[in-house]
Amino acid sequence: MRAVVITSPGGPEVLQVQEVEDPVVGDDEVLIKVEATALNRADTVQRKGLYPLPKGASPYPGLECSGTVLTVGKSVACWKVGDRVCALLSGGGYAEKVAVPAGQVLPIPEGVTLRDAASFPEVACTVWSTIFMTSQLSPGETLLVHGGSSGIGTFAIQIAKHVGIRVFVTAGSEEKLAACKNLGADVCINYKTEDFVARVEEETGGKGVDVILDNVGGPYLQKNLDSLGMDGRLFIIGFMGGAATEVNLSCLLARRLTIQAAGLRNRSLENKAKIVAEVKKHVWSAIAAGKVKPIVYKTFPLSEAAEAHRLMEGSSHVGKILLIP
Repeated sequence: MRAVVITSPGGPEVLQVQEVEDPVVGDDEVLIKVEATALNRADTVQRKGLYPLPKGASPYPGLECSGTVLTVGKSVACWKVGDRVCALLSGGGYAEKVAVPAGQVLPIPEGVTLRDAASFPEVACTVWSTIFMTSQLSPGETLLVHGGSSGIGTFAIQIAKHVGIRVFVTAGSEEKLAACKNLGADVCINYKTEDFVARVEEETGGKGVDVILDNVGGPYLQKNLDSLGMDGRLFIIGFMGGAATEVNLSCLLARRLTIQAAGLRNRSLENKAKIVAEVKKHVWSAIAAGKVKPIVYKTFPLSEAAEAHRLMEGSSHVGKILLIP
């Protein structure tokens, strides 16, 4: 099969399509013929050599895909050859075929094309496992999402509004903020021209928000804590701004704040299967009802993976970027 190989750690130019061996399918796995895969920031970090692979993961990038089942392992009873599916991966999506544990496979959401379904698994599992399963975001509460126009952000806005949440977002341009507004965001803040802490205070009457989903890390930690209300929860899923900072912790006691952090890729198979099952139960019905839609900015052929990475790192996009084998 053809796959995108990271020939050496570096810039987008190190991504090259090569002929490689087909994946070996385990007893509890299915082999998927990939229709599409979606880019994630983790792919760019892996390309730079800064994201060690989990044990047993494919060396090729790609944390989600959609496609058709080609083969099922002898212990798999829930899927059959020919099923149209999408899947959460530990790697290997930038290829024509990928093997994936059966518990990480999902049916194509009703009303979504096979290709566009590739935009859902990673963002849906990330958002649902963090701010809902862990932070217990509940109807009537408030959520602040940094990077509201990203794949994570555009999904989080939609599912949170469906659940009954007041959504705040930050983004770096008026065009991105307009896109967030169109998806249902209630308060849109340009972090380049506004102080989001002051805006949150103003919009909440000084109460602060209940939950924050953050991918910036260190530079935002104090600001995030200052933006949370009583019993507020901060969930960190990335360190795009850096991991180190100095912080005044007194607010943790004063307002009973919680700081949480987790990734998705390094979780156990059992934990991933649990998250996937929860997403199928709670999110897929929202998609079928048209409350959450795929936001696909652009598609590239597999051979143009480098260009796709350049687009992602330029941060001008809104939503997801897909690769098509």
